[in-house]
Parts: sequence; structure tokens; C-alpha cells
Amino acid sequence: MSLSSALNIAQNALLNTSRQTNVVSRNITGAGDENYSHRQANTETASNGARVLNIRRTEDLHLLRKNLEALSSFEGQQTLSTQLNDIKAMLSGPDNQFSLENYLAGFRDRLQEFSAAPANGLLAEAAVDSAKQLAGRLNETSSQIQAFRDYADQSIAGDVTKVNDLLEQLESANSDVVAGNRVGKADNDALDRRDSILKDIAKILPISILNRANSDIVVTTVNGATLFEKVPREVTFQSSVPYGPGTAGNQVRVDGVPVPAGTGSNTAASGTIAAMLQFRDDTAVNLQGQADEIARGMVDAFAERDPTGGPLPALAGLFQTSAGATAVPAAGVMVPGLSATIVVAAAFDLKAGGDPNLLRDGGANGAGYVANTTAAEGFSTSILGYAQRLESPMAFDGAAGIPGSTSLMSYAADSIGWLEGARSTADTATGDKKALFLRTSEFLSNRTGVNVDEEMSMLLDLEHSYEASARLIGIIDEMLKSLMLELR
Repeated sequence: MSLSSALNIAQNALLNTSRQTNVVSRNITGAGDENYSHRQANTETASNGARVLNIRRTEDLHLLRKNLEALSSFEGQQTLSTQLNDIKAMLSGPDNQFSLENYLAGFRDRLQEFSAAPANGLLAEAAVDSAKQLAGRLNETSSQIQAFRDYADQSIAGDVTKVNDLLEQLESANSDVVAGNRVGKADNDALDRRDSILKDIAKILPISILNRANSDIVVTTVNGATLFEKVPREVTFQSSVPYGPGTAGNQVRVDGVPVPAGTGSNTAASGTIAAMLQFRDDTAVNLQGQADEIARGMVDAFAERDPTGGPLPALAGLFQTSAGATAVPAAGVMVPGLSATIVVAAAFDLKAGGDPNLLRDGGANGAGYVANTTAAEGFSTSILGYAQRLESPMAFDGAAGIPGSTSLMSYAADSIGWLEGARSTADTATGDKKALFLRTSEFLSNRTGVNVDEEMSMLLDLEHSYEASARLIGIIDEMLKSLMLELR
């Protein structure tokens, strides 16, 4: 081998070592970035030794798809779980002190106290005040539920804006990837950026990825709607705030195709949008319906009826569907929004010029409804009858999520149980889906991430290689100097 050939080989080895060192240094720098994939400098034998052929990025498309799937599932479950926990805290409070069951139990206790001393006007007033508190809590509960629906709707709108922005970023990253592959030089940084964007999209919408020539991709939702193909497809949504009890929320559409809402406490929702749609249009609507059914039951239970069993129609008594309304809703049929409008009739309210003793005597709707016809101060029949109705079975509309016939007190307790059961199931499922997501993330990281120990070991090997090449060049330099001296 000639000295010039040896020198070329040594110089090329230095160049290769420099390029490989840059790759290893870049790997070590990117080790803390979860979106960075390991790079490796691939070499090939050449006439002057070896040369770096390319810098290949480590990929595992199957694991990436599984990780995106687990990420979407976890984000959807966690979103629903968070909303359930938040609304439970708002509607029930610590130890259920704000719950409708607690207010209803307090009202029942005031009735029982009044029935034991029906001549006591203060106890009559206390019972009516407790009824006002119950009606007020029903109004407040309805308002709080709709506020949660407002929040969910606004959150959906924010996610739609975000996903459209991400799709524009995806177009830029994907264009860089395709352009690099067309000239035979992979843009590894663009690939990292593209995978990071896909993960952010998967948090919002569940996606499926199809790879094409030159590493181009097509992105669809799991139900087949195209999100991205060369260019982004539009994700659309029209916010409906403010919400009322009867407001129907608008759909989110991907390229014109509706995004399905999740179902169940261990939700089928993948991504935050599907979970928020479920909470807005199913969970919160059921809670509103349950509050409305409790309100309807109160109007029915405290309606004034013909004390003689005659033909007089039942009319609203202590509770009215709205101020001045005397109609009693049909049994077992939900009245949407009733919890937002229910009030205590002014005829019973001392502060409004009414008489709390009408709760004992009857007659708020006229003389035909007077039960205490002898004006006896010890008359307790009506009060006991009202208290008994709170514990007696009545029909409830199963559309609110709690089917069957039960008492008002039991229904209020079942409503708490319904929410608590959904919350508990959602929390458990969140833990399970988080574990799956973390496991797939770990597998993906082990496959495509950076092992700093291995990189440091490789860096040490490259240092030795550099020293050997440098020594070789030094030896060749000395030999050339000696040769030049002899030629003189």
C-alpha cells in the first residue's frame, strides 16, 4: 500500500469518526426528549476504507400505532373521569352536604317535626323555609349542570381549533419528510416532528396512519373519516353556549363525518373530544333529568287533591312548576328543565304574604281543597300524608338513567349512587388505560429511544478510533518527511 493510499484511508477514517461522533452527540442531547428517535450512522466498505452511507432513524411503526391507540384511549378516559369527579364535587360537596338527597332529608325532618306539633306556627314556617331551600337547591343544581355543559362545549371548541392547527403543522412536517425522501436524504428531524404532532392529535381524536411512497402518510379517524391526505381536512364545530336544560349540542365533524361520542363509564371514547361529547350530551343530560324527576316528584307529592275523593282535579300545592302555575305534571313523564323553574307557592310563604299553616290545613287552591275543615290546631293528617308520600313508591321516567318505581327519598339516593358508580368505574378504568399507555410508551422508547449508557460507550470507542487514525496520520507524516529529506 502506498503512503498516499494509507493517508487517504486515515483521513477518511477521521471524517467518518467525526460524522459518527456528531450522531452520537446528537443522540445524547436528544435522550431527554420523548419525541426524539435514536439515530445510527450506517457505513459501507469503499476503496479508501469505509464511509458513512447514511444516518438512519430507528422506527417501529407497529409500536407507534399501538402507542397512539393507547394514548387516545387514556386521554378519553381521563377526561371523562375528571369531569365526573368535578361535577360530583360541585353537586354533592363534602359528605354529600350539597346533595338533593340531603336537602330532601332535611325537608322531611322538618315535616315530621311539624306533624308532631301542628299548632306550632314556627315549625310550620320552618317546614316551608326548608321547602324553599330544597327548591332553591334544585334550581342551583340545574344551573350547575348546565354550566358544566357550557364548559364541555367550550372545551370541544378549543380542541377543534387546536386539532386544525396541528393538522396545518402536520402538512409542513410531512412535506419536509416527503421532499427529503425524494432526493434520497431522509429528514430525520422532520420525522421526529411529525410523530410528535401525531401524538398531540391522538390526544384529541383517535387516529389511524397509512404509510405511502416516500414516507408520505394518510391520517384518518378510527371510524374512517380522512383527517389528512397531502393537505388537512377541515374539522368543524359550532358552539352552542349558553346551554339550557333542553339545549342539544352540535356535532363535531371531520371532513363532514360526525365524531361519535363515547359510551359507558369505562368509556369507548378515544380522545378528549369524544369524551367531552359524552359528558355534555349523555352524563350531564342524565343528571339534569334526574334533578327534573325529583322536582316533578315533589310537585306531584305535595299537590292538593280533593279531600273528599270527589272530582276536583289535582292542583299544585306547596311546590309549583313555576311561579303561579297550578298544573301537576303527568306521572312518570319527565319535564325537561323543571328543576330549573320549580318554586314554593307564594300562598305558603310568610315572607310573600302567605300562610305556612296551609301546609297543615290545605286550601291554597280554594275552599274545595281545605282538608282541616274544623280548623283544628292539632290536625296533622295532611302533614303526615305528605311525609308518607316522600317514602312511597312513584313512577319515574327511565330516560334519566334510573328506571323503575321507587320513593322520592330512594330516587334521590339512587341519583347519588348513579353518579358515584359512574365516577368509581371511570377512575378504575383510567388507571388501567394509563398503565397500558405507559407500557406501550416504554416499549416504544426501548425500541426507538436513546440508551445513554450505550451512546457513551460508543463515544469512547469513537475516541479510540480517532486516536488511532490520528497516530496513523502522524506516522505517515514522519515517513513523508523522511522521504522528502532523502530525495533532496
